[in-house]
Amino acid sequence: MGRRSLTYVVVFLSIYSAFMMLPFIGMYYGLHEWTTTHLGFGARTIAIIDTMADAPMGQVVMVPMLAWIAREAPANQKATYFAVMAAFTNLALSASHLGTRYLNQIFVIERGQYADLGALMITVALLALALPILAVTLFRPHPPDRRRQDMRPDTKRISPPRQI
Repeated sequence: MGRRSLTYVVVFLSIYSAFMMLPFIGMYYGLHEWTTTHLGFGARTIAIIDTMADAPMGQVVMVPMLAWIAREAPANQKATYFAVMAAFTNLALSASHLGTRYLNQIFVIERGQYADLGALMITVALLALALPILAVTLFRPHPPDRRRQDMRPDTKRISPPRQI
């Protein structure tokens, strides 16, 4: 597909996503106050820089999936593969909404009562890191066994007859 495998891309994007949550977790614990005192910029600047760095990734994360479909789908079924992957994307969004609902039941955040917000943000960052890596680990296709291929007798490929 390219220089990197799909597994590498998914793991990299998971790590990047979790890393991009760190500024907001840090601001909950007072990072913006420290940067204001020592570096001269505060929460607004941190949020703008984080948004500028993270905004393009929302579009880029779809490219590996589209490239994988374009490469692996049979020529006469590419549209079907794209439709199925779109359905899986919608399924993932629904699972995300359910996960959000369950996390909000575990970490009840009331207006003005933000004591559990830091733990909620850390939990979300850890889940965003762990779940895609776990899925890649569990469902990664295994490379073919090279020894078995070497043991088979050589067979010559017969080409189809030419059309006259």
